[in-house]
Amino acid sequence: MEKNNPNPNGQLQIELKEDVAQGTYANLAIISHSTSEFILDFVRVMPGLPKANVQSRIVLTPEHAKRLLFALQDNVTKYEANWGPIRMPEQMANNNKTYVPHISDFKGEA
Repeated sequence: MEKNNPNPNGQLQIELKEDVAQGTYANLAIISHSTSEFILDFVRVMPGLPKANVQSRIVLTPEHAKRLLFALQDNVTKYEANWGPIRMPEQMANNNKTYVPHISDFKGEA
């Protein structure tokens, strides 16, 4: 085995710590970007409460953001092939037209 490369197969070992493995629930994602990065804020919005907290923030390079986009699309396609189409309430309410909810009163702070 080469001294400078302790893993001769070139495989990356990924560790999932127990507290991270529990996951964090979020029901809103806010995405912003600059020329050098994409920022994904995952938020938990609770009904009836006027304030929502960012549960997690992920910062990505534009290249990694595009890889994430492709990976999500691939996984949604596989999910739907296995379990059927994911029904979006917004599409059903608007005769299957694509609809993105508008959050006009959103005021975020970093």
